[in-house]
Amino acid sequence: ASARPIEQCQSIIAKLAVIWVGSMMLSVPEILLWQLAQDTSPVSGVVTEYCAMKPSPNLPESIYSLVLTYQNARMWWYFGCYFCLPILFTISCQLVTRRVSGTQKKSECRATKHSQCESHLNCTIIGLTIIYGLCTTPENVCNIVVAYMSPDMSKQTLDLLNLINQFFLFFKCSVTPVLLLCLCRPLGQAFMDCCCCCCEGCGPDTASSEGSADSKLKTEMSSSIFFDKPRESPPPLLTLGTPC
Repeated sequence: ASARPIEQCQSIIAKLAVIWVGSMMLSVPEILLWQLAQDTSPVSGVVTEYCAMKPSPNLPESIYSLVLTYQNARMWWYFGCYFCLPILFTISCQLVTRRVSGTQKKSECRATKHSQCESHLNCTIIGLTIIYGLCTTPENVCNIVVAYMSPDMSKQTLDLLNLINQFFLFFKCSVTPVLLLCLCRPLGQAFMDCCCCCCEGCGPDTASSEGSADSKLKTEMSSSIFFDKPRESPPPLLTLGTPC
């Protein structure tokens, strides 16, 4: 197969900067909205801290008004930026990648191994997108329902919805690395090798025995270099001392 062009480092850094800086900018309202609050537990009577969705009164007036506006429209911001935007971004990237790959396949013959790697990568990205969509859909539905029906809902129902959201968040965080290890075969194989190495106990004893075996092998090989040729008979030893 013909050599593929390698992407420059500046282009990769620019893409990463757009993704990470954009994500941080979109998450700034959430940071300003949540704060720690204290309340006495009705069961144990101990003062505990919990996260409350209430802007801090110590914020500047302009920022405080913006945070209040964001709180009223949070469900749609959350739905658009944290659900629709990642999925649409992933789908558009997949469509562009498939179009570019189809064009390259028509113009040149590609290696089978590289095509398999690309298919595995596409399957991994699609699988992660499906898991993300399935796990964040209940949270978005709960946010919209709570925003419009919270006065008519009891505290137990709200706590149950929050528990369901936390369960799906935990499920998403737990399934994501497992899915990566299953779909990305080199990463999964490296992980299994590392786990087997740790379970078998690659300790200093094993390392020292392997080191001694290697050193012994090297010594034998080095000695064989010098003794492959027939050695010459040693010269006669000179008699030292006075004659009797």
